[in-house]
Amino acid sequence: MNLSNAIAQMITEMLQDKSEIEIQRNILAQDLGCVPSQINYVLSSRFTPERGFIVESRRGGGGCIRITRISYDKDTLLMQIVNSVGNRIDEATTRNHLVNLVYHKLLSDRDAALILSACNDVNFKILPPELRDVIRASLFKQMLLTVMQE
Repeated sequence: MNLSNAIAQMITEMLQDKSEIEIQRNILAQDLGCVPSQINYVLSSRFTPERGFIVESRRGGGGCIRITRISYDKDTLLMQIVNSVGNRIDEATTRNHLVNLVYHKLLSDRDAALILSACNDVNFKILPPELRDVIRASLFKQMLLTVMQE
């Protein structure tokens, strides 16, 4: 397992039974034998709002970081996602939103797989690059609205 995966797994385990944790970046880095910037990288790439997390950082004193798991009801989360997508979305961000919805049991694995399949980069190869993320955003939002209102 690579270091980023180990850091993410450790943080995820800390959050297992809690909706919020506070960690000191330097202490966690020391425990894992890495530099604090590696912790920052994992937090900024894997603990994002699209994946259902809010990360707050306080400077000084060893770099205390609060990680909060966002919990919404179905309608609030749906509207938050639709609003955050805006006019463009790439495949990776689409995947992150779907993982978050499945995690919160607001979308089935099957529905998420179907939406991801429809929003896959392969489907947009024939389009000019500047239109791909625009069409994907529209398709993603419409599919979410349809599936989640059942």
